[in-house]
Amino acid sequence: MKVLVIQPKIGMGDMIIYLPYIHAISDKYKTSVSILVKKTSRAKELFADDKKIGEILLLDREKNKSGFHDGVRGFFNLYNLIKKKKFDKVFIFNSSLRYFLVAKAAGIKNIAQYPLFRKKDNIVNSAKIFTESEINSIVSTQPILSLKKETSNKKKLSFESKYICLGISASGPTKRWNIKNYLKLCEKLNNHTPCRFYLAGGKNDQELVDIIMKSKIGPNCLSFTDLKIKETLPLIKQSDLCISNDTGWLHIASALGVKCLGIFMDSPVMAYGKYSKNISVIIPEGETEETTTHNTLGESKISFEKVLSKSIQLLD
Repeated sequence: MKVLVIQPKIGMGDMIIYLPYIHAISDKYKTSVSILVKKTSRAKELFADDKKIGEILLLDREKNKSGFHDGVRGFFNLYNLIKKKKFDKVFIFNSSLRYFLVAKAAGIKNIAQYPLFRKKDNIVNSAKIFTESEINSIVSTQPILSLKKETSNKKKLSFESKYICLGISASGPTKRWNIKNYLKLCEKLNNHTPCRFYLAGGKNDQELVDIIMKSKIGPNCLSFTDLKIKETLPLIKQSDLCISNDTGWLHIASALGVKCLGIFMDSPVMAYGKYSKNISVIIPEGETEETTTHNTLGESKISFEKVLSKSIQLLD
């Protein structure tokens, strides 16, 4: 049985959230599954040590519709990619007719897909209901990210310190807690107990990283900007706590079994903050977990004292 999973969302966090369902499908059919995902999901680095995930095929579709798999020509490019793999079954975690038609044309006889043309959903609930219905088994929403070789860099710093991963990055400015708040938080936490900080961000976050690295807390920090995603995983796993915006780093840390504090300013907690037992959440003043959305715009209403207090509670 050759099984394909199609998951076309773009982010690392989304990729992690779908991991339990990919694992459940692998368990059901007692085989590693192939996945079709976008390069930006970083699946090749995230799942390098995952025996339940076999071949990782890259889906090239862009917002400006210039990707190799966009348009009419792109349809046939994708068809050719899938057809030659001769899959027996496909799970499509998307409601687009395009993927159904590609799978059908590629000769996949057993096609499982979300209801066609559905516009909005809760990413976790939809994936869970869909997978459980297809495999006839209860699936936990908790992702578990596999690492075959876990190395540690603690010896380069200090065994006596608490290690905190800071997810300072975000997919947009409205989801990002002000870097000055993170800097102040680092100083307060370091006064409470000796701390070392991993600054989780990419090349686009260099300006934010520089603010912390040039501060008096800078010598206590290690930036991820020059590391590959796979190189960061052992460092995240060794952390005592992850404090993060709603970004991929938060979800990676959760899947590595790290205690996490997610700061939700402009995204739905019920979708991205409740699926994992490892995630505690901070929400804007005046909001509830149920009312936070992609348009909450609550960065100015995040209580610094609540973030500090909860961080200390999780560390102690």
